[in-house]
Amino acid sequence: MLNPRLFAAALCLALPAAALAGDDDDPGRAGLGLAGLLSASNKEDLPPITLSAGMPLADAPWVLKSGTYYEFEIQGDGSQELALTGAEFFRAVWIDEIVVEGLEIRPLGLDSIEFDEAGEMEIGFIALKPGNYHLKVPGSTGDTQRLEITIQ
Repeated sequence: MLNPRLFAAALCLALPAAALAGDDDDPGRAGLGLAGLLSASNKEDLPPITLSAGMPLADAPWVLKSGTYYEFEIQGDGSQELALTGAEFFRAVWIDEIVVEGLEIRPLGLDSIEFDEAGEMEIGFIALKPGNYHLKVPGSTGDTQRLEITIQ
């Protein structure tokens, strides 16, 4: 009869090897390594978002791929107190971290952000739920104050 502790230890050693072996069959996931979706080979930088009175948020819409890790910066010039909302988008992604002046924040969720003065933040996330989303300056009606986002 096999000792239950010995069996559990053998299983713990075998599972990671089986998981890595399974990655070889999927060329889309090959090379992700032990960090999985957080691996550097799965990371893309997005163009920054600019929060400035009367200026467009971004040059073009974002088209993202589900399962890819993205980073982007939000730059506020302090010309006006401005916020950025997008609850539906923030619920369609997993936020890894938000970095503000070297301070790393790892939230469980996000609804909006606001700049009361000039500053910069970086957000890292994994796109999860396919669909059409947006980030926008609350209360604004112009297309330039809205960033359209598609997760494929």
